[in-house]
Amino acid sequence: MLRLSLLAAASAMSLLAAPTSAQPFSDLEQMARTPVVTVRIAENLKTPPDEATLTVTTQSRGPTASAALEMNKEKTDKMLAAIRAAGIAGKDMQTQGVNLHPDYRYDSEPGGRGVQRLIGYVASNSIQIKTRQVDRLSTLLDQITAAGADQIYGPNFGISDPLPLRKEARRRAMARGEAEAMEYAANAGFTRVRLLSVEEGVSYRSADIVVTGARVGNASAPPPPPPPAPERGGVEPGQIETGVQLTLLYRMER
Repeated sequence: MLRLSLLAAASAMSLLAAPTSAQPFSDLEQMARTPVVTVRIAENLKTPPDEATLTVTTQSRGPTASAALEMNKEKTDKMLAAIRAAGIAGKDMQTQGVNLHPDYRYDSEPGGRGVQRLIGYVASNSIQIKTRQVDRLSTLLDQITAAGADQIYGPNFGISDPLPLRKEARRRAMARGEAEAMEYAANAGFTRVRLLSVEEGVSYRSADIVVTGARVGNASAPPPPPPPAPERGGVEPGQIETGVQLTLLYRMER
């Protein structure tokens, strides 16, 4: 009786285990009937920039810290007045930092030793500005330098609203992705594809920019700068490239 029970239990376990061992083969058959394909598409569009950002700095020296700061304040106020007169609104100006440090002179003494002597202080003020009149950028640079700016970093060009460009890039990327997936499907004997998932990444890039002039330069550009383009007064906005990177998953169907 005990032996019959054990045999019955073993038979039941065998019956239960059978579907499990067959499951991987069933999955493979299903995948073979409707395989999937992953397509990665990068679509980038270029357009001229419609805004530019600059960082302008004034610098002043004085015998004392307070004198250097006061002189720099007057110099900065004059420069800000010129920036406002050029049509830059207050919302497009932001102080990036005020700096004050000692100014030393190194004097040589007998024996080849150098002595560090405090001769005053140096104060500076850096302000970031944004202009939406890219075609008048050369005039703005002239006005700023004439008003007392000692250093100008930039410009950094940009697009105020990249969303329309990205929308068009998505449309093109989706069309390319479906076309490539259909090519794979047709090569494998299938007639259509069905989109299962979409993953997106965004790309944004601008061309290298150099601004030339006696007191104006891009801090990241190695000297000497290239010759200025006469029609743009030394400023070449170039084009901004923006777009999308899509990872598309399709299922092939008959």
